[in-house]
Amino acid sequence: MLSTPIIVGLFAIWFCFLLLSYKGQPKGLWTLALANTGERFGYYTMLAVFVLFLHDNFGFDSGWASETFSNFLFVVYLLPLFGGMLADKYGYSKMVVLGIMVMFVGYLILSVPLGKATPAIIAMGAGLLLVSLGTGLFKGNLQVMVGDLYNDPEFADKRDSGFSLFYMAINIGALFAPTAAIAIMNWAQSSLGYSKADSYHFAFAVACVSVIASILIYYLGKRTFAHVIGTTKKAAVKEETQKAEVSAENDTKERIVCLCLVFAVVIFFWMAFHQNGLTLTWFADEYTAQTSTGIESMMFDVRNLLALIFIVYGLFGIFQSKGLPRILAAIMIVAGAFFLYNMVPAPGVETAVSAPIFQAGKQGQGTKGSRQDWLGYACCSLRLSVAYVGFSRTSCCRSREPSSFGRYGPLAAG
Repeated sequence: MLSTPIIVGLFAIWFCFLLLSYKGQPKGLWTLALANTGERFGYYTMLAVFVLFLHDNFGFDSGWASETFSNFLFVVYLLPLFGGMLADKYGYSKMVVLGIMVMFVGYLILSVPLGKATPAIIAMGAGLLLVSLGTGLFKGNLQVMVGDLYNDPEFADKRDSGFSLFYMAINIGALFAPTAAIAIMNWAQSSLGYSKADSYHFAFAVACVSVIASILIYYLGKRTFAHVIGTTKKAAVKEETQKAEVSAENDTKERIVCLCLVFAVVIFFWMAFHQNGLTLTWFADEYTAQTSTGIESMMFDVRNLLALIFIVYGLFGIFQSKGLPRILAAIMIVAGAFFLYNMVPAPGVETAVSAPIFQAGKQGQGTKGSRQDWLGYACCSLRLSVAYVGFSRTSCCRSREPSSFGRYGPLAAG
């Protein structure tokens, strides 16, 4: 089939386009971004099937499964605060390495099928706690290391574009995670004879492998960011204080107000975002069709979504780039369109639809819905609307200087 070589070629063209479009970035950015991509891929692979695992393996009802999921995310977002405190004392790199090692142990525990009894539930809790702790040590501190790459005046004006590339890498990892989870589970059931409940552990094993890949990338590319290893927050802040002028009191107050406004907005955004793995997953599992036909079935193949992304990316490249990047953008558009044309299914061919695939940004064909599910959708829409309005209102707080939040980059988490 032509689909595989075309999509591989699109990836190669897109990567060349990125190299040309993001020229002048520090080499360490690529290493840290790829290391983060692997870690996020594993995290979202686990998250894509987690509530379904709780239901199918342990028999948790939607209430208990949702409570477990929510508590896990609460700890995931709380522990980076303490990870930053430890980095103040011991250094960012040490905390990043320790965090990814702890995450690996957590995923390893989750990947072992221990049954449905109380010891298995306790082991699952221990695994989740380790994953949360590892994330708290790894994620925020890795982003600060990325920010430290731009302390050099040579790269200072490229900080914002660098973080854009870094978060793009996060989204790449998250894009393929649901498909990977479904594929490995189907393989375990069809080829190895595992039950559906036990096949979830193979998805967690994928997270183990992706974390190993992140470790290897981090160590193999260590020389590209060696100059930021061992930096502590206090030392870096002291150095910046000596070089920079003291900000006016009014400017400091304005930044604090801006931060508070951003905090107020992103709370609603992440509340809406994480409905993907919870209420929207329940809805997709219980109230949507399990198969799809025709053109709409193309939405449930991640390769088609990827080709569409390349086309959109190419359109932006046509209008924003010049020279060779513009030519590559045009090639991406043509190749992506040709790929989608070849992927149009024959009439009557059915495509299987699994609930986790909706987390890759696709929509399904609804059949019916409970009042609670539609209420969840309404709340999700409201929260996104509040987030949009909030960000529009806080845009006036942007500094005239690049990256108003300095060395730490944008306030975002993936």
